[in-house]
Amino acid sequence: MAGPTSATARSLVAVVGFLACVELASGVLQGYYTPIFTDLARHLDVEDADVNWFEAAQLVVSALVVPPLARLGDLIGHRRILLLATAITAAGSWIMAFAPSFGTYLAGTALQGAYVVWLPLEVAIIHRRTSGDTRQEALTRRAAAILVAVLELSVIVGALTSGALVESLSMTTVLAIPAVVVTLCLLAIWIGVEGAPGTSGGGFDWPGLGLLTLLVGLVMGGLIAMRLDGPGSVLPWALIALGLAALVPFWRLESDREAPLVDVRLLATAAQWPIQLTAFLFGISILGAQIPLSTYLRSDPEVAGYGFGLSASATSGRIGMYVVSLMVGALAYPAFARRAGVRVAMLVATVLVALGYAGWIPFHDSRLLTVLVMVVAGVGSGAMVVALPSAAAAVSPVDRVGFATGMTNAAKTLGGAVASAVFAICLASTGTIGDPAYGHAALSGYLAVWAICAGAALVGSLSLWLVRGEARA
Repeated sequence: MAGPTSATARSLVAVVGFLACVELASGVLQGYYTPIFTDLARHLDVEDADVNWFEAAQLVVSALVVPPLARLGDLIGHRRILLLATAITAAGSWIMAFAPSFGTYLAGTALQGAYVVWLPLEVAIIHRRTSGDTRQEALTRRAAAILVAVLELSVIVGALTSGALVESLSMTTVLAIPAVVVTLCLLAIWIGVEGAPGTSGGGFDWPGLGLLTLLVGLVMGGLIAMRLDGPGSVLPWALIALGLAALVPFWRLESDREAPLVDVRLLATAAQWPIQLTAFLFGISILGAQIPLSTYLRSDPEVAGYGFGLSASATSGRIGMYVVSLMVGALAYPAFARRAGVRVAMLVATVLVALGYAGWIPFHDSRLLTVLVMVVAGVGSGAMVVALPSAAAAVSPVDRVGFATGMTNAAKTLGGAVASAVFAICLASTGTIGDPAYGHAALSGYLAVWAICAGAALVGSLSLWLVRGEARA
């Protein structure tokens, strides 16, 4: 038993090393822009709250591309789709660097959203590489933890780099750096990750993709209309209702297909649905709250009445501490899950996320205590980043691993997309032109953001707690 396990572990070292380069690029993308969102708003001549639409647009595209790319990975090979997703991400990054307007930048950041499929594809590659080994799931969790640790470390590097450079370089030069990193990432995948044929049969579900695009588009269109026309308008609610109603024909269509884009029958199993629901709810905080966190830290308390008035470099330092806690949670998760069990470990992680964001409500005006609650939320979030794809892979059929891991990111990004749009509404600017606070959100909007994040994490923990029977494993 020890021989095959040792041989498999040694063979993983090289491929994990090259995949770590991919996660290094992913971390740069996730950390680089956060400290400079306020500078981007000034560069593009928009209000702070409108920056949330960058996140919303990117996450909508991410939610739409992850299911088809994950399915194509199962069909034609995960390495090929990893290369495709990286090429799309590089194109979006270069568009962002040279964008002359808000609309062009929005298009570039939407294309950049293809990067969210990287980690699920990497987990699928590792899961396949360890096939036949007696410790497949343990090796997959450990490799995923290493990749997430590299991801979080590079988030710190990205955040510190942008914070240090934004005041001395042009915005075009600052934005070109992540584009270069992603472009080099293509070379690492091409050289270091061997190709393998797909593991699944059947064709591609174009009708399913069409219906999925329609329902997500309707819901997000409703949220955008609500931001423009206000919650008292009929149009936003009508669009959201139509989007939710489209779930019925989509579910029926996917249930009847042999090779669906979204395997709703698999997602409805007792082992999968708690993981996927928790991923959706987790996306609200880990993705949707990034921009509010940055703009709050940089808001001038003498003007807005809240915030700490931090510079870009000081904000990057705060974000760096948060990301260190993410890395601690990611590295600690495999050992904790081995001792306490996967379900208990995920429950603890979601509760930590809830406590961390709930702490922002009473402690939002304390520099020291906000750091503490960020660390608490970060430890739980880092554990969840590792837990979700590895748990989904462990309870999925061998020919649907790519889909199951991809759906955790799709659900997470969809949750983040909805949250970003909702948070943009919560943080809509108040006051009138000439008012010193004009262009800034009310403090109540930020408190609503923290409350939504905490509540979502608690609901996620409840969904895991209510699981019965075999799915508890």
